[in-house]
Amino acid sequence: MGGVIAVLCSSNEHKACELERLLPGWTIELLDVDAFPPETGATYYDNAVAKALFGRDVGTPDAWMLGEDSGIEVDGLDGGPGVHSARSAAGDEVGWMLRTLGDDDRRGARYVCELVALAPDAREFRGTGTVSGRIGHVPRGHEGFGFDPVFVPDGEERTVAELGDGWKAEHSHRANAARGLLAAVAAGP
Repeated sequence: MGGVIAVLCSSNEHKACELERLLPGWTIELLDVDAFPPETGATYYDNAVAKALFGRDVGTPDAWMLGEDSGIEVDGLDGGPGVHSARSAAGDEVGWMLRTLGDDDRRGARYVCELVALAPDAREFRGTGTVSGRIGHVPRGHEGFGFDPVFVPDGEERTVAELGDGWKAEHSHRANAARGLLAAVAAGP
């Protein structure tokens, strides 16, 4: 399916650019509002669908609305910060992670992403993606954003920030969720 204009219900330009690369034929715009409702859902899906529904309420009626929620789950943090990832780190994802995890050797981790798209006719489509790995001890690399400089995917020795945007386009949690979303849209209601 090509030629979709979707409004990402977020103010995160990094995510919008990444999703536009991951959803061929889709144009991703950011929802132009002053404030978004708080993320209070118990799951990534709860938060993603709430964002898409908010966009449907305040956005252009004939556009697709796209809600996204993602986070990182770390063994040494008992699966946290999870759905609270963005709020926990307060913009200092790498520093927060290294300080909070400290010397804990339980560094297994996974990125999780949930995408929910609401079509103009209210049909809902979703895609979920994960990627497993571990948290490194020092930040490395300059590409990506968020926890990428300390996240080392399974089977790799380099961080996502070192592997770069090309790697992310094929293997990231968001890439996996985007593939799932595209498959759901292609399959129809």
